[in-house]
Amino acid sequence: MLLPPLSLYIHIPWCVRKCPYCDFNSHQQVGEIPETDYIDALIDDLKEESQHSQGRKIHSIFIGGGTPSLLGASAYARLLEAIEQQIGIEQGAEITLEANPGSVEQSKFTDYRHAGINRLSIGVQSFQEEQLQALGRIHNGHEAAIAADRARASGFDNFNLDLMHGLPGQDVGAACADLQQAIDCQPTHLSWYQLTIEKNTEFYSRPPCIPVEDRLLEIQTHGEQLLAKSGYLNYEVSAYSKPGRRSQHNLNYWRFGDYIGIGAGAHGKISLSNGKIFRRAKTRLPKDYLNSKKAFCCTQQPIETDELSVEFMMNALRLNGGVEQALFSQRTGIAFTEIAAHVARLKQQGLLQPGERLATTALGSRYLDSVLEQFI
Repeated sequence: MLLPPLSLYIHIPWCVRKCPYCDFNSHQQVGEIPETDYIDALIDDLKEESQHSQGRKIHSIFIGGGTPSLLGASAYARLLEAIEQQIGIEQGAEITLEANPGSVEQSKFTDYRHAGINRLSIGVQSFQEEQLQALGRIHNGHEAAIAADRARASGFDNFNLDLMHGLPGQDVGAACADLQQAIDCQPTHLSWYQLTIEKNTEFYSRPPCIPVEDRLLEIQTHGEQLLAKSGYLNYEVSAYSKPGRRSQHNLNYWRFGDYIGIGAGAHGKISLSNGKIFRRAKTRLPKDYLNSKKAFCCTQQPIETDELSVEFMMNALRLNGGVEQALFSQRTGIAFTEIAAHVARLKQQGLLQPGERLATTALGSRYLDSVLEQFI
């Protein structure tokens, strides 16, 4: 089996304050972050994972969290140098760092750029003070508004803004005003997604009053029209980009590529040349991850053959244009004939597009869960 591109995800588990909607592996900062020790651990973790590169260089890097911008640029410069030495990074690879728009983080933008990071993903979430407080964010609307200018001034010609909609008490006008302010910042990429209430969050135990379904649909419809009018292409469920600025890292996920995960709670997916595919997960708690007596990897599980079809489709059909039909066999090792009857039936039902690509119609996108059930 031809091995797919290989990306790298790096998890930074600390944040200043846990947001009430967040179900990621993040931990409120208590005292000083053990930055040097954590980078040491990441480098050691990478050494163990390097065997899975199988001759491939790193296609893209995403540093997520938590709040990665709590760490200094020198830490990332050291880490990127280790990645280059141990595995290698493709020329021109996209290297993204998640950052808060707060003034302290903004002051580091120039140094991050000099360290080798070439893309920022800035967690704005909203420009409205009331909503920022409801979401537990530590930045204010003014900081959110100037974050894009600071990014550009620091040398970032490619950056994403994260923005939520369907917020507590939000109507169509307020949601579109928030979105228009994000568009006015002229990011090259926008992640515009609906607030969802996840288990193991504060919002799950104390649910806020979010808009009803009809209003959410109205917000989505008006927002999509506004983004299209402003030149943003909706290439994935909640991802919008200027031409040529799609997230290369996320595209590799959606096209069922491989990725190494390092850091507390990080996950990875690795393909072997013998056709086997497995997932690896790292220990979640920072204190355990930093404990040299404990293993970094806590689980490694194969993706069984009867699970591969739905795993592939779950990712690929998130893309509005889908993927080429041949990619299914290339990434799973399964002959397309194994799913051909399901695909043909879904095309007849108007849920998949006709032709040689695997892509949903507008109706299929609306009922994506039902489409995916056909491949279980």
